[in-house]
Amino acid sequence: MNAHSRAKAGCRHGYTNVYADLGYRTPENMLLKAQLVSRIAELLAEKGLAQTTAATLLGVPQPKLSKMLRGQFRGFSERELMDCLTQLGQDVQIVVRKGPGNGGTGTVSVTFA
Repeated sequence: MNAHSRAKAGCRHGYTNVYADLGYRTPENMLLKAQLVSRIAELLAEKGLAQTTAATLLGVPQPKLSKMLRGQFRGFSERELMDCLTQLGQDVQIVVRKGPGNGGTGTVSVTFA
């Protein structure tokens, strides 16, 4: 689809964060959680764990895990998601560094190694 067709269809270029496009109040936090949940889902799939087994391992009720894996993760803190990652054998490292130096607000990002 070319730019003219997109304009006719009412499409527009969005941000790099879909949660900002959708107007969430804290889009950076939602994107961070989505990235962590995505990695948790990948690890669960790699390990071939059933949800009931995974829920027990992660210390989360199975219905809550099911919601999380379907993208309903607002009830989880970033800390809880990081704890899930460590329970799945991942190391989580938090690095704080100086921002861009323009006096503005810093950013939060996730990098998977």
